[in-house]
Amino acid sequence: MVTTGAAEEAWRTMLRLMFEGEGYTRLPKACRTEGVSPSLAKAMLFLSEDEAHPMRDLAEQWGCDASYVTALVDGLEERRFAERRPHPTDRRVKTVVLTPAGARVKAAVLARLWEPPSSFSALSDEEQKQLCTLLHKLADADSAIPSARYTIA
Repeated sequence: MVTTGAAEEAWRTMLRLMFEGEGYTRLPKACRTEGVSPSLAKAMLFLSEDEAHPMRDLAEQWGCDASYVTALVDGLEERRFAERRPHPTDRRVKTVVLTPAGARVKAAVLARLWEPPSSFSALSDEEQKQLCTLLHKLADADSAIPSARYTIA
């Protein structure tokens, strides 16, 4: 892996924007507005109405214990944002999907998260386009990032 001092500085700056800047408070504010905790909102980002996800796969993907996934899904079900379903070929496996209400909350949270921070106004329109192009290039080069995860359908 070849990086430069500039790459390290750019990464640190991106982290500062996410963890110290306006972006840091964006998720909690969006969650308060929608009446959902940040942990439940983050879980919803990985779920959809269209595709049932086995709960054990979520635990593996998130790097957490299956009991934590169960607690998150319990919280989503209590709010009627998700529902468990049996796996179509293995009834021992539980899957989870968003309900229409969950999809609406997910869309609302994402809409708030996607609003650019006011600091973006420091860039010209052309600089914003250049930044967008460069960030897409980085995301496309990161094999750990699934394409189109945070879409609203």
